[in-house]
Order: sequence, then C-alpha cells, then structure tokens
Amino acid sequence: MSDIFLFNKPFQVMSQFTDNDGRANLSDYIRIPKIYPAGRLDYDSEGLMILTGDGELQHQISHPRHKLAKTYWVQVDGEIDQNAIDSLKNGVQLNDGPTLPATAEKINEPDMLWPRTPPVRFRANIPTSWLSLTISEGRNRQVRRMTAAVGFPTLRLIRAQIGDWSIDNLAPGEHRTLSLGPEFIRYKSNKNNKPSINRRKPKAHTRRKYSP
Repeated sequence: MSDIFLFNKPFQVMSQFTDNDGRANLSDYIRIPKIYPAGRLDYDSEGLMILTGDGELQHQISHPRHKLAKTYWVQVDGEIDQNAIDSLKNGVQLNDGPTLPATAEKINEPDMLWPRTPPVRFRANIPTSWLSLTISEGRNRQVRRMTAAVGFPTLRLIRAQIGDWSIDNLAPGEHRTLSLGPEFIRYKSNKNNKPSINRRKPKAHTRRKYSP
C-alpha cells in the first residue's frame, strides 16, 4: 500500500520544500517527512499537486512519457473566441515546436473558485474569460504560452485535475491523503506509450490541514 497526498497549492508558493530566497514553499503547509512532489507547478500558478514517498509512483505520475492528462482552469485577458478555442484543440506552434492537440472549451468562472491574493488586475474596458484546457504534455509554462500564441494572455492559472485526481473539496493550502492499494497505484505504458490505470476506488482517505 502507498499513500499519495493531494495538495491545493496557493498562489506564489514554491512547489518544493526549501527556498534559498525565503519564499513560501511546501514546508509552510505540509509537515510530513520523506514525501516529494510528483511534478511541479509554477510559483505564479495555483491548484493541484501530487506528492508521494513512493519513488516509482512519483516517476510514473510526473514523467512526460506516460502522458497523464492535466486539466487547467485558465482566466485569460479578453473574451476568448471559437477560433482561438479551435486552435488550442488542434495544437499551436510554440518556439519549441507544435503542441499536441488539446481538449479546450470556454467555461463560466468555476463555482468553487477562491479569492486570490493579490487579485488579478481589473480593467473595466477589457473583459476576461475562462476556459478549461486539458493537455498531456509538460513543457515549461506551456499553458501560458499556448493561450498567448492564440492572442489571449493568461491572467490566472489553476490546475484542477491530474489523471483521476482533482482539487474537489480542497481549499488553498489544504491537502488530502489517499491510501492506495497495489492494484490501483501502478501506471503501465502500453506499446503506444499511453497510460492505463485500474480505476478501483481508493481503500481509504483522510484529510489534513496545517496552518503555519
């Protein structure tokens, strides 16, 4: 049996346990020894991170070869149009090559959205809009570069889901522990390098919160 830890990373928190520049980091919220992030999330992004003490599982969740889908809620500058949505779906050209096709749709502001500190800037003459974007790559600042490439710069970025795991019922700074049985936790790549997962329900879970 292995545990994973789902953490809702607040804005402007480093996705590591130490920082030489004194910025807020994971140790300000999580006091569990010998667990490590399975992938990172930018300092200026929010939302779901997965941590585990299982090195193999950490690799399988974070390695791009397994193409684990990640869904983001993205607030962009301007009223995004269908042409931009279609471009994101088909893949856009970035300076390090074209992106893979994505799942993209315009959405209303998410119901469970929390206030951000500091808030996103407001300009009365320029609207903002929201989209849901699901990608299976992990390039540096990829979502921000994708929306900029179609003419709608990202203002706020929240990772809502990784694979089957989401930030549902997790406030910023909270984490939830899932105890997973061996029949659940192993991602296996088939010959097309696509992940498969046994979708049995986790055996148990608890919820913890640390307030610094």
